[in-house]
Amino acid sequence: MKKLILFLSLILSFTMSAQKKGKDYSNILKSKSIYEINAFLRDAHPDDPRRSVLKPRVMEMMKEYIKNAHPADQKVKDMQEMLALLRRRPSTKISFDEMNAIIKQKQIAKYKAELAAKQSTVVYTPSNSQNTFIVNPTANSAVPDAEAEEFNMLMAVSPVEHKNKTVKILNSLFDNDPMSKECIVLIENKSDCNIIVRMESVGTIKYRLAVPAHNESSIVIEKGSYLFTSLVCGAQYASQKTIERPIMVSLGSSPAK
Repeated sequence: MKKLILFLSLILSFTMSAQKKGKDYSNILKSKSIYEINAFLRDAHPDDPRRSVLKPRVMEMMKEYIKNAHPADQKVKDMQEMLALLRRRPSTKISFDEMNAIIKQKQIAKYKAELAAKQSTVVYTPSNSQNTFIVNPTANSAVPDAEAEEFNMLMAVSPVEHKNKTVKILNSLFDNDPMSKECIVLIENKSDCNIIVRMESVGTIKYRLAVPAHNESSIVIEKGSYLFTSLVCGAQYASQKTIERPIMVSLGSSPAK
């Protein structure tokens, strides 16, 4: 009986602690949401007794999702990565440095493969000026893809240009010198549209990077303050960023996520 009282007391105290953080996990034991349970495992105290119940449950839910998912489901990869983390640790919570290291290793593997293949390994559908962005589905409002020609031109680099760019990116990925004047920017395009990301700093320092739909691309730029702009499926994106170390910027959102 004393153990039961202690267990309930611990649950109550951890629930109150989580609520103080702005998230209500009072009914988490009834949750059937992978993402909600995963968030709880990230936020909860290491000694919260609900962990022993919810961690194995969410792992089984992830396995079931992966097993029944459509081959083209964009969430499968995320589920596999979360499942792998849960097998090794109490939750999927990772530090910025750990996340940066994971991204870095993935990029190194990708660009080594491209260098060996002597061409881009990115599979994409070229843009067409006749394609349109649906701005307002209710009003059936649409606009043509005004950046189609520019996007295709940026993607159609010669083998020599591609090799030079790939070598530069790999050098930047391996460069751990904090005094370096350049660093790498990774753009992740989660939208259904091909996009061009423009980065403008003071004077004539300007960069542009084509990123196919549901894909990612990297670019090495000078460190400094930049205005990032893009047209993502007809929606304007703009953000001021100070680039002092490698960063990843995610744009758009897939309907599947």
